[in-house]
Amino acid sequence: MSYPLKTLYEEVAFIAFHFHWPPESVMSLEHADRRRWVAEISAINLRINEGTPP
Repeated sequence: MSYPLKTLYEEVAFIAFHFHWPPESVMSLEHADRRRWVAEISAINLRINEGTPP
């Protein structure tokens, strides 16, 4: 079973947008690393939206 292409593009767009990394750099990350960055960025955004310092 392969990783859903739609999800891959969503992860790449999310990380590239927030970190200003080129999509090729994000695509070259291991799946687990990419998911970790998505989780970390999401946690930071959540704290910012709640008014808590990152």
